[in-house]
Formats: sequence, C-alpha cells, structure tokens
Amino acid sequence: MTGSDAAAAWRELLDTLGGLDASFTCGDRKVTDDRQIADGYRMLAMALGVALDTYLFPEPTRPQFVAVNSPFRRDRRWGGDNTDAYYFVCPISEQHRYRITGNRGDSVYLSLTAYNEPAPGAWSDRVIDIVRDDDIEFDANGDFAFEIGPLPGAAVLMTRDYQGDPLTGRPVTWNIEALDDLGSIQHSTDATAAALRASSTWIRTLFAILPMPVGIRAEADADETTLGHQTAHAANEFAAPYQVPDANFGWSARDACYSYGSFVLKEDEALVINHRPPDCRFWNLVVWNQFMSTFNVDDARCSVNNHGAVPNSDGTVTIVLSRGMTAHPNSLTTVDYPEGNLAFRWFLADAVPEVPQVALMPASEAPTQVT
Repeated sequence: MTGSDAAAAWRELLDTLGGLDASFTCGDRKVTDDRQIADGYRMLAMALGVALDTYLFPEPTRPQFVAVNSPFRRDRRWGGDNTDAYYFVCPISEQHRYRITGNRGDSVYLSLTAYNEPAPGAWSDRVIDIVRDDDIEFDANGDFAFEIGPLPGAAVLMTRDYQGDPLTGRPVTWNIEALDDLGSIQHSTDATAAALRASSTWIRTLFAILPMPVGIRAEADADETTLGHQTAHAANEFAAPYQVPDANFGWSARDACYSYGSFVLKEDEALVINHRPPDCRFWNLVVWNQFMSTFNVDDARCSVNNHGAVPNSDGTVTIVLSRGMTAHPNSLTTVDYPEGNLAFRWFLADAVPEVPQVALMPASEAPTQVT
C-alpha cells in the first residue's frame, strides 16, 4: 500500500457517510418525524466519532480504554445505550497479556468482556471471555487488579459499569497496560488505510439495523386482517425475553436477558407497563428513539432501574410511560416523541423473566401511585 491507498480509503469513508442517510430518509425504513430525522444525522456523526476512536486512533502498542457509552455524553448514545451505564472499549492483541487495574466506585455490576472480530470493522459474533465483579478481589478501598490474556480469537475488550443512581454514583475507573513488549509507536499509511476501511465497515453495519421499526399500532376499529398483533412486530408490546448466548451479533452481555418493544402514543395517552422482576443483580427499562438512543440521565427521566423503582406490594413494578411526566413514582417520558423503542435488560437473573404486560389508556386514567 502507499499514501494513495490511504487517500482512497479516506474517500471511501466519505462516500459511506454521504450515502447512509438514505437508510432513514427514504425506503421502507424512512422516518417521518422531524426529530427522528435530526436524530439520524446526529447518529451518523456519532457513529463516525465512535468508529474513529475505536479503529483509527488507538495505538496497539499502548492500549487504552476509550469511552463508547456514557450517561452524560450526548456524543456517546448509540447501539442500545442506557442512562445507567458506562462502557469503555479497548482493542487488544490476542497474543499478549494485559494487566487491568482500577477502582469499583459505586458500581452495582461491573464486568470486562473479550469479543472476537470476524473481519476488520465487522461486529462481533462471539464472546471469548468474561470477567465480572464476583470473579475479582477488591481491597477495602474498592481497588482491584488482575491479569488477562493471551486470548485466542479476541480483538477487543469492553467494560460495563452499571450504577444504581448514575446522577450521584462514582463510576468505575479502568486502566490497562500490556505486560509484553509490543514495540514502538508507528503510524503508517498501510495502518491508516486499514483503519479507515474498518471504520467504514463498522458504520455501514450500524446503519444496516438503523432506524429500528416501531411496529404497527392496532386500532380498535381496524380490519382484523391488519391488526398489529397479527404482524411480526406490533407497537405497544414487548417481545419474549431471552438469555444472551455466547454466540451473538454485536456486543451483547452474556450475563443479560433482554426484551424489546416499541411505543406509538398520542399526546393524551399512556402505556402502563407491569413487570415482575426475577431475582437479579440489576434491571432497567430504557426509552429509545428509532436509533436505539436515549437522552442523558440529567436531561429527562427516560429510564428506571431496580434501585430507583418503587415496587407494588406484591413485588411487581408498574411503570407509566407517556409523552410527558405523570404523578406516578415510576413515571417515564418519551420527551414528547410520538413513537420509538423500548428495552428491558436484566443482569444475572435467576431465570428468564416473564413477558412485561402493557395496557394502553388515556393518560388521565393511568395510575398515579403504587398498589
């Protein structure tokens, strides 16, 4: 390769960015709400930033954790984010050993997962290894240290740090150092071209699944043959929860169960969600736009977790979702979005959870207190 190949890779990246808005401005997945269109362009810019941070700027000889999701950064809200967690990523070599150090802060769940990369820029499809907090020894101050590697097949480490109260909780600190001599820092046109092409691949894959569908809303007076509940994906419903296997697309957590849904709400409506949590370390429900993104934790209440939710007397949890806020202690807002997506996650559950139940009703009739 030569400098001209790096130039060609740069133009390929620009061409990729220049055409991807078609995924949300036309065709079957076209979004119609002005805010969702704006979200699409913001997601393009966000994807570029994450891709370059992951592929272009890392220095393999000097590993470093880079923030990819955060409750407080508007440029790090992608890929099914949530307001309770911090995620960091670090590309590694499968052949080398690393020392991980840090402090657990106020985390209620933390882990480090090693994932494969089937091809440069391709999304992971397999978990290689995982180290969670119950595998780690912490001293009286919460400090920790452990070694990891070599990890055949691994290409990247991803950390997870879930906070019960992200507004006040101290995040985990993560540090990494290579225990083997990885050589000197080198910037080459070959490496730059490869990184730019990997970035293009990564961004194209993200927009192959975005924007997310919101399903069809079943109206009471609709023809039965077109009711939303007779389609593969219906609005104002949740799909059956599932446990993440070792082989999965993207960077899902093997410790987690997930259930996804969508909402379509009029201004005066509420979606009342009843949920019986299993015994688990952590769960939350997050409100997304059609690009699997939510607001910052200090912008609006767009998620609720087991540390902040007020349960009913029978152990169930009722959540009231509407376009504004209501008086219910577990009220969530769509921030006036008329439609979007919903995501439940449960970490270290003792069983796959039951399907969350929903009821659509006028907001004036929605419950205002727990039972």
